[in-house]
Amino acid sequence: MKKITTIILSIAMIFCMFTVCVYAETEKPFYLVLGDSIAYGSGITNSRNACYGKIVSDTNGYDYANHAIPGHTTTNLINRLKDETVIADLKKADIISISIGGNDFLMSNLIGLMFDSIVLSDHSEFDRIADGFYTNFCEIVDIINSHNSDAVILMQTLYNPQSGYLREPYQEGADRINAAIERYNAENPGEIVIVDVASALGDDMANFADDEIHPSAQGNEIIANVILDKLEELEFGSNTSPVIAEKGVDIEIPVIFTMSLRLAGNLFHAISVIYGFFAGIFS
Repeated sequence: MKKITTIILSIAMIFCMFTVCVYAETEKPFYLVLGDSIAYGSGITNSRNACYGKIVSDTNGYDYANHAIPGHTTTNLINRLKDETVIADLKKADIISISIGGNDFLMSNLIGLMFDSIVLSDHSEFDRIADGFYTNFCEIVDIINSHNSDAVILMQTLYNPQSGYLREPYQEGADRINAAIERYNAENPGEIVIVDVASALGDDMANFADDEIHPSAQGNEIIANVILDKLEELEFGSNTSPVIAEKGVDIEIPVIFTMSLRLAGNLFHAISVIYGFFAGIFS
């Protein structure tokens, strides 16, 4: 009887060990995307299935959730991190991608910022916004760590999708956001991993949607590629060639939408020339 009991217990133990091994082999890393319209995939019509987050998860076989919301600033993201559904995904995330910061400028009197930059060469408001971004970003990472201190946080740099006279004020904003990200990384080593999306996208307009703000389908694939390279470096995946399960479809925006901003840029440039001329005479 004792022998039979021993045999049964042994079989039970082997079964349990086998079950644990199978579970360990099939458990997938959980990939969470947070942030704004860039992370959401607003430059393509089929963002749910073709944004860069989905491409990354499809390529490496991750479990995946995307809680990005178009228009969100760092303040909005702080509030978003209080949502119970988001918190639940935060707690189980192995990798967290964040795109945030662009709307801190875009939602803060953009025309006034353009005027200050192009006409007056005054960037004090840019500095104020960047300081606010840094404070909020520190809080964002702290909140994430309070729920899950083991997850790898991938923070994307901010790119410049503009050309012509608008490129300068947009670059002033992007440079300050990216400097704040670098500052955080220097002051808090090991807390985040910077993914240089800005350099990868460059100034090739094919990487940007018709709205001249968001990444196009091609741009999303490039961002996915940069993230995959970083994940391979971190030993979170071995695939660096994006798997495109569904090709992104670029949005189509009426020319009038972007033309109005370009006209404002041209107008401000003309004013700056006149302003500079008279300032030189009366100085």
